[in-house]
Amino acid sequence: MRVTVKDIAKYCGVSSGTVDRALNNRPGIKLKTKQKVLEAVKKLNYRPDFTARSLVKGRTMTLGIVLFDLYNRSFAQLLNAVELKAREHGYFLYIALTDKDPENEKQCIEYLANHKVDGIILFSVNQGIEFEQYLQDFSIPIITIFNFISENWEYVGIQERAAMRDGVNHIIEKGYKNFIYICPPLKHMGKANIYTQEERLKGLLEALHTKGINDEPLIIKHNDYLKELQKVKFAKDNKTAIVCSCDLYALEVMNYLKQKGVKIPEEVGLMGFDNIDVLKYLTPKLTTIEYPVEEIGFIAVESLIKKIENGYFTDTSLSLEYKLIVGESI
Repeated sequence: MRVTVKDIAKYCGVSSGTVDRALNNRPGIKLKTKQKVLEAVKKLNYRPDFTARSLVKGRTMTLGIVLFDLYNRSFAQLLNAVELKAREHGYFLYIALTDKDPENEKQCIEYLANHKVDGIILFSVNQGIEFEQYLQDFSIPIITIFNFISENWEYVGIQERAAMRDGVNHIIEKGYKNFIYICPPLKHMGKANIYTQEERLKGLLEALHTKGINDEPLIIKHNDYLKELQKVKFAKDNKTAIVCSCDLYALEVMNYLKQKGVKIPEEVGLMGFDNIDVLKYLTPKLTTIEYPVEEIGFIAVESLIKKIENGYFTDTSLSLEYKLIVGESI
């Protein structure tokens, strides 16, 4: 037979409200009483009835998150942060992966809506008026991350363009004049929401223009970027920098260059973007852009829960700090 809050209250000789305060870490309860309740919970093997709780609160105490995939370590770090913060607030997390497909994304959103999640964190590949109307029809609080949709949707991210511009300025100051930019997602430009990638490209081009480098960079937009690099000859007297839109590509490029016997940074410079945690094992140390991916996850969850519980977002747009990590690859 299921142990209830009333059973715990009777066992401890306190009210049901006191048990509720202890279970949900609310104020208005003495520490000694709280410890007594929590010991009883463990001893009696109490398990919360989430169905009953959702009926009382009008919420399911669940959140949804829609991401591309988990191949990129920064996505995995983000997901860990979101799950941790959600759990701290008593929420469980549904995870939906889109594989960057606009129709899959809609199916993921519908799946979460059908499971009555209280709010959704969305890293979208969709955009436009029709998509915004589609989201509004669900009447579910939604906060967007990284890929900006419009001013109508709460957003957490960084100044992508400025971050890339600062990174490329650093490379130029080191004497590099030839640039290769690797960003396979750019093949989706005009077909999907690739806001972060478009902003990073703009940052690159702005830096080159501002510094008076008129030679157009080689921009590689397809997945077989290593094959494209086979056509390029690198030499000390012709300093070339390869800029990658994420560290995952930079890791592949570094491995390729080492296999070909191309010295980094003597013959070619290399920069990534993300500062994923595995870079600490890398030699030479990769120059990259760091942004607070875990903090983005924390803030997204806390902002979403405030919207769910209070009916409004405290901030409509949050832009967090980024940092240039100077390594040995430039």
